[in-house]
Order: sequence, then structure tokens, then C-alpha cells
Amino acid sequence: MSTDLLTCKLQLQQMKIQIINGPNLNLLGKREPETYGSESFESYFEKLKSRFPSVSLQYFQSNVEGEIINQIHKVGFDFDGIVLNAGAYTHTSIAIHDAIGGVKTPVVEVHISNIYAREEFRHKSLITSKCKGLITGFGLEGYAMAIQYFVKNNSTM
Repeated sequence: MSTDLLTCKLQLQQMKIQIINGPNLNLLGKREPETYGSESFESYFEKLKSRFPSVSLQYFQSNVEGEIINQIHKVGFDFDGIVLNAGAYTHTSIAIHDAIGGVKTPVVEVHISNIYAREEFRHKSLITSKCKGLITGFGLEGYAMAIQYFVKNNSTM
């Protein structure tokens, strides 16, 4: 088999996972490093791509609820998984809850900090009931844990 044909075949079989980060997560590495760490997400994303070379990882961040919903809709029928850190919208957005419920792609909810060890208002997630699972409190490593879940549970790999 030619190298070009093999590359093409591998690309067709390559798993696609979308990471979506919500409000204020563009400030990772600068905002509250004692809670969220000192590494930017862009830097960590490069490490994730190196760690999971057989997975096509894509990254999207927005501080706007409607843009997050649009991205869920955009990838929610063609991707193998969505890793979602909705930030503060976790606790307030019925619309994101409904968007997750309206697509076929499974979603894993991720939070860098342990939302249950923080303020009381952060203890309630409006999106968890529509997600495959919840990973909270493991820092940026939670994203890798979610990707690993999708890799292990993908029937095509």
C-alpha cells in the first residue's frame, strides 16, 4: 500500500475530539493561578496533541454563551467526542444543557478545580445530566482524562 493511501486511510479513521472552553478560560495561566495553575491552555493543548497523536484534537474557546452553543451544534453530529468546560455557564445555562441534549456526540464535562470544594453556587451543574460524565478537580489533567475515556470507548480504535 502506498504511503499516501495509508495516510489517507488513517486520516479517515482518525478519531475527532473537540475541546470547548467557556468564559474566562482564555485567561488560564494569568487568572487565579492558585486555583487554575500557571499554564496557558494553548500551551497545554500542544502537550495534549503530542500525547494523543492518533486523535484529531480541535480547540474552541468563547466567553459568549451563544457561540459555545453554536460550536456544540457544529461538531455535535460528526465528532467522536466533546470535552466541555463551560466555566461559569455550567451553573447557569439551560441553553447549553439543551444544546448537549440535542446532539449525538457524547460530551464529558471537565472542570479544572473541584467545583464541590468551592463556593456553594458552584456545586450545582445544569449540564451534568446531559453529559456522559464529569471530571472535576484534577487540574488541566482532567482534559487528558476525558480524551482517554473517548479513546478507550471508541469502537473504531
